[in-house]
Amino acid sequence: MAAPQVILQSITGVDVELRIAGVGSRSFAFVIDWHIRAVLAFTWWAIGSLVSLGDIATFFAGEEAPGPGYFLWVLLPTAGIYLFYHPILEVLMRGSTPGKRMAGVRIVTRTGDIPSMGALLIRNVFRLIDSLPFAYLVGLATALFTEQHVRFGDIAAGTLLILDSKEHDTSFARLTPPNRSLDPRAADLIHELLERWTALDEKTRGEIGRSLLARADRSMSPEQLAQLSTVELRTRLQTLLNPTP
Repeated sequence: MAAPQVILQSITGVDVELRIAGVGSRSFAFVIDWHIRAVLAFTWWAIGSLVSLGDIATFFAGEEAPGPGYFLWVLLPTAGIYLFYHPILEVLMRGSTPGKRMAGVRIVTRTGDIPSMGALLIRNVFRLIDSLPFAYLVGLATALFTEQHVRFGDIAAGTLLILDSKEHDTSFARLTPPNRSLDPRAADLIHELLERWTALDEKTRGEIGRSLLARADRSMSPEQLAQLSTVELRTRLQTLLNPTP
């Protein structure tokens, strides 16, 4: 059965297709991430216990009560690694994690953008509900029975988990431009506009080009944008995608 899709309309009039990740892909990514964070947390705890107590067995034997330093430098970071693995990495990796990359999925907003930090944090706060009563049963149930395979965290944050295979190049964030400061969605739209440049009439490409340039280069005033010829406009857009080293 084909994966459900969301069709978005770009400003150039070309439909953009997002393929929704199913429960299988979602679960596969989660299992990979769970093993990674469990290994990281256990490694910190084991090394910290060896340094603080001399051996791990001392902790389980309970022969000597660990001091405050042990809780501060060993147990607290261990819990932090396990609990904050997803929110920290999803923010740093812009909607992804190592597990999601391996599973070929990523998080986007319902308009195809990279989620904001606030949306990603909301999504992770709702893991408390999705993980109830155990083994993420609530999250799996909602992902299984909702049309777009979303859990409560996605509903609250306005996000989707989509398939992100390298062969599927129709999503907004398919480009990783040399200009790292350029928003991926803006880069995608500029790339699309330049590909269709000659097929559009001069007025249309001028309006769309100025709109994208205003979004990508906020240093330019409306007056400066209006004075650009379509040739200059095209050159500036090409430079944004491929800046001179």
